Amino acid sequence: MSDQQGAPEQLPAGKSQVPRAVLNTETLESQLYYNDLVVLYEYENFRGKKTELSAECKDVNEKNLEKVGSIVVDSGPWVAFEKRGFAGEQFVLEKGEYPRWTTWTNSQNSYCLLSLRPLRVDGADHKIHLFENGGFTGRKMEIVDDDVPSLWAHGFQDRVASVKALNGTWVGYMYPGYRGQQYVFEHGDYKHWNDWGATVPQVQSVRRVRDMQWHKRGFTANKTC
Repeated sequence: MSDQQGAPEQLPAGKSQVPRAVLNTETLESQLYYNDLVVLYEYENFRGKKTELSAECKDVNEKNLEKVGSIVVDSGPWVAFEKRGFAGEQFVLEKGEYPRWTTWTNSQNSYCLLSLRPLRVDGADHKIHLFENGGFTGRKMEIVDDDVPSLWAHGFQDRVASVKALNGTWVGYMYPGYRGQQYVFEHGDYKHWNDWGATVPQVQSVRRVRDMQWHKRGFTANKTC
């Protein structure tokens, strides 16, 4: 299966639905976008037309770009989407340089990136609950301030059907080692896997998304060209 090819040079998100987390309104009021800035280039290795964004963009074609071949995230983090209007596969973009497609994903399902927005990050702490069944039932795994490259290694199966993202922002992956399609979990409740844009309840690795405001040293993308 093509999704199981080697890990991308950066780190790898979801299907053709916009995630629908039930968000805590008090948290939303306190969330800040910390001078988010991303530069999109038409071709690989930062060549061709470019456009700078400091806010969400529902259609990069409206920014005079036919396609996106490389990206520089000056501050963020951001989440990009395969389709217009924040739909389709998701791609997490943290501070750093992404000279080509394989540096932001190893999923071979699509080579399009048509919309993106800043990610909400509500603080430095991270806590997430993964549930075996929908509606927050069945076996539960709690992860606190840690990255987990394999749920199996921690005694938890790959079936994750509902999620509570209690603190911080997370990204889950279909396969171990942060490989395959990515699924963003911002602060909120996800009662069904469709709520995070998946078509099957499969998550096998999970990691924290870092933000300049809370993590001063940042998380820098691999800059190998």
